[in-house]
Amino acid sequence: MFGCYSKAQGFKHGGCGACVVLLSKYNPVLDQVDDFTVSSCLTLLCSINGCSITTIEGLGNTKDGFHPIHERFFGFHASQCGFCTPGMCMSLFSALVNAEKTPRPTPPPGFSKLEVSEAERAIVGNLYRCTGYRPIADVCKSFAADIDMEDLGFNSFWRKGDSKEVKINSLPFYSPVSIEELQRLLGFVEGGNGSRVKVVVGNTDMSYYKELESFDKYIDFRCIPELSMIRRDDTGMIIGATVTISKAIEALREGNIVWKKISNHMEKVAFGFVRNSTSLGGNLVMAQRNHFLYDIATVFLAVGSLVNLMYGLKSEEITMEEFLRRPELDLKSILVSVKIPDWDRIMSISLGTKMKLFETYRAAPRPLGNALPYLNAALMAKISRCASSNGMVVSDCRFAFGAYGTKHAIRATKVEEFLTGKVLSVDVLNEAVKLLRSIVVPDDDTSYPAYRSSLTAGFLFKFFSHLVEGNAESPNGYVNGYSTLMSSARHLDHGKVSTLLTFGKQEVELNKQYHPVGEPIAKSGAVIQASGEAVYVDDIPSPTNFLHGAFIFSTKPLARVKGIILKPKSVADGVNAVISFKDIPGENLGINTGFGPEPFICR
Repeated sequence: MFGCYSKAQGFKHGGCGACVVLLSKYNPVLDQVDDFTVSSCLTLLCSINGCSITTIEGLGNTKDGFHPIHERFFGFHASQCGFCTPGMCMSLFSALVNAEKTPRPTPPPGFSKLEVSEAERAIVGNLYRCTGYRPIADVCKSFAADIDMEDLGFNSFWRKGDSKEVKINSLPFYSPVSIEELQRLLGFVEGGNGSRVKVVVGNTDMSYYKELESFDKYIDFRCIPELSMIRRDDTGMIIGATVTISKAIEALREGNIVWKKISNHMEKVAFGFVRNSTSLGGNLVMAQRNHFLYDIATVFLAVGSLVNLMYGLKSEEITMEEFLRRPELDLKSILVSVKIPDWDRIMSISLGTKMKLFETYRAAPRPLGNALPYLNAALMAKISRCASSNGMVVSDCRFAFGAYGTKHAIRATKVEEFLTGKVLSVDVLNEAVKLLRSIVVPDDDTSYPAYRSSLTAGFLFKFFSHLVEGNAESPNGYVNGYSTLMSSARHLDHGKVSTLLTFGKQEVELNKQYHPVGEPIAKSGAVIQASGEAVYVDDIPSPTNFLHGAFIFSTKPLARVKGIILKPKSVADGVNAVISFKDIPGENLGINTGFGPEPFICR
């Protein structure tokens, strides 16, 4: 983009949010425009055909005036170097745009329909290296109509040629609109013309698997109706393979308790601007083909999901367990959809006086997501009151564990068989834990194997601990705070209590003795950093005949360099000169520390 500097490149694989922009796309099913954030570094240019892109320059600038978001980043002292700030502004802008579409009451002037909890989550995927997140969170929350103004921190506001068709056809990008057209394209690829082809939907696999070589052709699946639908019937929900994880989360959230728990867990997969692009099918194929360690395959395995595959003119529906065990899918194998059973309906027929339990677990360096887990798990069980004792009987169960150091998620079938039909007790649970730890064993080269193994035991114990026989029932019909009354409810939802993400209060006492030290004076450059107009070194074009320097490192660690011999054939093309310590005028000094001088270039 000419003259635009806001699309900063940070991690370059969707992990920081510095290059986030707003993508607006027409949804023909709902007859509306969907607005969502995407990472520029992962989004292929041809995939945004027919879409509208809003960058930070579209919000405001020094010439046309700044957006309130820019002004509040300025006033809340929420920027330092400002490199990451435009991406944060766009994440917040997207949240504001989507909040205005909701049927909530009209907010007071200066505020929006955004709620505080949504405001905090708006920038959860944006990393900021310079300073703390408190002033940035204050900026986001300052737009929320339900904000308590006393919770906001220190700030400066509390004072008064070719045709278009030829160009498109020359692009190495195909967007088939039907399964038949896709099969013809894949058949042509398999014909052996030597082209390197990549199948894409969101192209977010680049955030984990780096591409060291280029592709000749790209095939985008997103325009195929059969792969992009969400359909619900009496037996469950069918989600097309190209449906984004964000859309799948929205659909599942409207369903039964099991689906809602699945949607809550899926919100910990990557960040919002990545989930808006990445497809459900792509995530599952990565788990099957590349042994990807994320959570969706594990959760779907526990609930008995079915996978619809197509090979040429043939199609079949298999279990998630069989899908993960099969050899890696080739290019001509198409994952069409995933079906998640409706356990409310299934269990309402078979439960009778029984209850169902379902819970998902995840242990990762960051609890809100975008971190590969040490272990994930999904546990489901049917339980009933024992007729001969005060205990609970497990009539059926399904346990799935993943990301602990093996190729893919597995079901702990031996543990399921052991617990089925038994009355829950401390001894039974301890035996189940021992059996589980003998099954879920990390590979030898897995990091923290003992920790991962202990997590499996902890998750299983946590799932059943409130129902073991040792927890005697209190007179009011509750066990450790959980209802056990069979007549009042068949579902036992012992989910986690949601907590406020961040809370902080800053009190500053101003002293006139040192005026103006301590006054809330905003940094003059903050507003142009927020608007994307700040120019960094990478934005400055290189002058004519500009040379770049690079260090030559030793190929052996902890070695003494006795001499440097450069062979003419070993010098790469484009190298103008090799500089050694002999070319440095004066003293060869890089830094002088308390430990002595260090040379700039080794002798």
